[in-house]
Amino acid sequence: MSTTDSTTASPDGMDSTERDEAARAFLADFRSMSTFGATTGGGVDRQAGTAADGQTRNWFRGLVEGHGFEVRYDAVGNQFALLELVPGVPYVAMGSHLDSQPLGGRFDGAYGVLAAAHAAIRLRAALADASAPAFNIAVINWFNEEGCRFKPSMMGSAVFTGKLPVEQVLATTDPRGTTVREALESIGTVGDFGLEVAAYLEIHIEQGRSLEDHGLSIGLVESTWGANKYEFVVHGEQAHTGATVIADRHDALLGASLLVAAAREIADEFSTDEHAVITSCGEFTVFPNSPVVVASRVDLLVDLRSTDHDVLAAADAELHRRVAAIEERADVSIERGAEHIWASKAYDASGMALAAAAAEELGLTYGTVRTLAGHDSTNMKDIVPTIMLFVPSVDGISHNEKELTRDEDMLAGVDLLTEVLRRVVGGDFVAGG
Repeated sequence: MSTTDSTTASPDGMDSTERDEAARAFLADFRSMSTFGATTGGGVDRQAGTAADGQTRNWFRGLVEGHGFEVRYDAVGNQFALLELVPGVPYVAMGSHLDSQPLGGRFDGAYGVLAAAHAAIRLRAALADASAPAFNIAVINWFNEEGCRFKPSMMGSAVFTGKLPVEQVLATTDPRGTTVREALESIGTVGDFGLEVAAYLEIHIEQGRSLEDHGLSIGLVESTWGANKYEFVVHGEQAHTGATVIADRHDALLGASLLVAAAREIADEFSTDEHAVITSCGEFTVFPNSPVVVASRVDLLVDLRSTDHDVLAAADAELHRRVAAIEERADVSIERGAEHIWASKAYDASGMALAAAAAEELGLTYGTVRTLAGHDSTNMKDIVPTIMLFVPSVDGISHNEKELTRDEDMLAGVDLLTEVLRRVVGGDFVAGG
């Protein structure tokens, strides 16, 4: 982490005393934010549109309004904290998400939202005696990035970028039948706001261990992995587990289990030294889920990811080829439902160069990384110049109550995001408005 002495101002205009105060303020706010939806294991449970999510959103609104931001919401509950510096010009947006997985970590997404708010607060103070910037600033808390209560993930940014129609999203239901519209209305965070964005910045915990393994403070994200996510329904026939002989069974759970095993075998078969394939089945619902009943139906989600388009396409083709064989072996039918796909795609090279220069100025060690996970920047990079940054995750643990990023790494990330924002708002990344 960079340091300054008591007589030398840092690039964001703060001396060492002011920097210490800003660091303490960020950590205090992070501790306060982490109390909402807190779990006994040290994590949070703030699934999208729940009371805990609404409480966190209201807390965040109070925080930023106390610093002079205006808060607005769009039709799918994306929360915008607006800092108008020059009337009439577009916005540089930063953000991430405050929703979490069930029994998730405190850092995933939430760190990025709070870091963005503090970067904007710091920069506004630094710009007080400077020339007018080229852009205004928006901090965005995207709705339902996690995709656990409502599918798909990255829902709010998908609507914002035109990848999903708003009415389809509002009609989407959770497992209990509650719609997105009803969930948003229940927490009072839905509106009709729209925003013109010129560039997008996001900082996030790595959710992997490459930065920690290499002793680096910052990751400059060069590209996303490609990802294909499929919802499958395996249809069988309900029967007695004791009285029905194996030959007469149409066991949906057996078919689903073979699909899970096939996904893992495909990962092993198609991974190479140059390009890994990662597969998983993270959701599994069995009907009627009785100990003495052969399952009649299983809903599951199969997820394939790879760094290389051709490798992912080959693995994907093999998965679907195996479906027919599984249907025959288990004597079931397998229905393919909704899908959520994003391609492996590079982030803006000039943005990476800008972030690298900022890290060097601050004395932060950095390296280039790819993101295995999806983030809202995955959508935003398709419509505006986008910079994605990572800070280390201890042991690479994420989507787990044990998730941890050390204070010094969080603070280094805020320092860097502030400097990157200063350059982008000044017009170094995209032409001024």
